[in-house]
Amino acid sequence: MSVVEGARVDAGSGEGEGAEGPVRLDGRLKLVLVVLLVAQFMLAVDFSILNVALPVIGDGLGFSLSNLQWIATSFALCAAGFTLLFGRVADLFGRRRLFLVGLAVLGLSSLAGGLATSPEMLIAARVFQGLATAAVTPAGLSLLTTSFPEGPLRQKALGLNGALMSAGFTTGAILGGVLTDLLSWRWAFFINVPVALAVLFIAPTVIKESRPQSRPKLDVPGATAVTLGLLALIYGLTQAGEHGWGSAGALGWLAAGVVLLVAFYAIESKSAAPLVPVSVLKKKTVAWGNIAGLIAFLTETSLVFLMTLYLQEVLDFSPLTAGLSFGVLGIGTVIGGSIAPRVIGATGTRTTLIVGGLLQAVATLSLVALGETSSSMWLLLAATFAGGIGNMLVIVGFMVTATTGLPDHEQGMATGLATMTQQIGITMGTPIMSAIAAAHTDIHAGITTAVIVNTAVVVVGILTTVLFLRNKAARTPAAG
Repeated sequence: MSVVEGARVDAGSGEGEGAEGPVRLDGRLKLVLVVLLVAQFMLAVDFSILNVALPVIGDGLGFSLSNLQWIATSFALCAAGFTLLFGRVADLFGRRRLFLVGLAVLGLSSLAGGLATSPEMLIAARVFQGLATAAVTPAGLSLLTTSFPEGPLRQKALGLNGALMSAGFTTGAILGGVLTDLLSWRWAFFINVPVALAVLFIAPTVIKESRPQSRPKLDVPGATAVTLGLLALIYGLTQAGEHGWGSAGALGWLAAGVVLLVAFYAIESKSAAPLVPVSVLKKKTVAWGNIAGLIAFLTETSLVFLMTLYLQEVLDFSPLTAGLSFGVLGIGTVIGGSIAPRVIGATGTRTTLIVGGLLQAVATLSLVALGETSSSMWLLLAATFAGGIGNMLVIVGFMVTATTGLPDHEQGMATGLATMTQQIGITMGTPIMSAIAAAHTDIHAGITTAVIVNTAVVVVGILTTVLFLRNKAARTPAAG
């Protein structure tokens, strides 16, 4: 059923390519789209807005150097670890309900973070921000995919969503520097409060509740296994970034995460009401679409980290100037998200994934030519602009692919998987590239090596799409 009051979308099961529905956005659908996109943009900003401010926060609240990383880690653990669970909860108990509850928690936890007077209070606020993100992101995406039927309208909505989420990550880095320099790091938290209130005020008037007619039991064993597995995996990745990939702590947590995720798959194969049906995991569009998405988020967000190192450690730019330099990348992602639906409509998602990956790979590889003077800035700006377009083609292609061919009652689960993929990619990319860069005594040489590895990972993503995602599985209706 539609989740849009007064603008019914007869999306059917979502399994066919010719689903009936509107061919244009009417006024109410546009309002629904704006509400959902504003929420997703705010969540994306939260991923990076504190990066520049971490040292200032540490000094202000008395964080020890070893505990400073928990400001980011506590958020990432919850945001990635609970996403799949909350995506299924949205399917079972109501997407709008979870969306609104999550936004309320986000607003309150952001207020608490801005008012924090101790490290413990700030970490608690970050934990609840992460839980809110894990709830709102899949709920919002499933509201988006069930509001718009498969085809041009959904492609356009997901394209705008992908562009704003990627732009939000870049905007967060810029905004964090501006707010910290001009006002206080506390405004990196406070800025969420009025946005959350505005969405909470408008959303109930334009979005109807959406839930299945019959409510199956929640797969508690599966939910426990996947949540603990993801928490162990993400924590292991952060430990690897901090202590090295050979450290016993990192390897132990990573091994525990893998074991728990294997156990999750075994549980799902035998469960009468699985959290994620094995049949869905075996769909090529779901499996390989999510692989493409994982690589897209891993490579581009970690490249931002590498270029931040380059700008500050090699070129000696200030944090604010370095953040502003990524404005060109943000423009590239917005352009990529805007043109992605047209590219998908003209060529199909498989071709879009390949073309976007090739553009990103070429742009990333060109960064090995960066020198040690500011004369290289033109290359960095041009490469990040082009790479942003290519990366966004892949991200939108991934979102369309990973949510296509599934009925509405499974969209929360599908978007939960896609969101989990996104957040794991964002979380794991930086420690991987950081470890590679840190392996060299010369920081410039380390960054160059990491850029080459980053390019190689992008190429792996292209090859998996070429080899395993066939045209029949990846075609979508042409845009009209």
